[in-house]
Amino acid sequence: MKRVVLVAVGASLLSVAPAFAATQAEMDRNKQTVAALYDAAFNKKDMALARTYMGPYYTQHNPMAADGPEGLAGFVGYLKDKDPDFHIQILRIFADGDYVMTHVWAQNNANDRGTIAMDIFRLENGKVVEHWDSVQPIPEKANNSNGMK
Repeated sequence: MKRVVLVAVGASLLSVAPAFAATQAEMDRNKQTVAALYDAAFNKKDMALARTYMGPYYTQHNPMAADGPEGLAGFVGYLKDKDPDFHIQILRIFADGDYVMTHVWAQNNANDRGTIAMDIFRLENGKVVEHWDSVQPIPEKANNSNGMK
């Protein structure tokens, strides 16, 4: 019985999708692509340029955002109209195969404390096709002096 369970667990672990980018050069290109997407979409608010970094589909896991490049385009349009000074600064960026993780600071304007976000992007063939995030506002007072940046 124990042997059957171990074989089943081992087989299920083998079915997990691997991160495909194998070389450091590929992972560095993936990081550059994600950084360029951030800059185009959020800093330049240029959705036409942002689309050049996106794949043929864009699966969005943030429940407040719509799927597809159109979902991102809607947010970029909102920023252009309602929050033209919105800016994102990448604080840290990491790659693991076809996944790129970022730690970013977003501000609505220069006087805004802003928010910190952790994003995960998945790329296929060097293009962004999937996104997850977790966003947290920077509070006025913290219970420690470590900071969020």
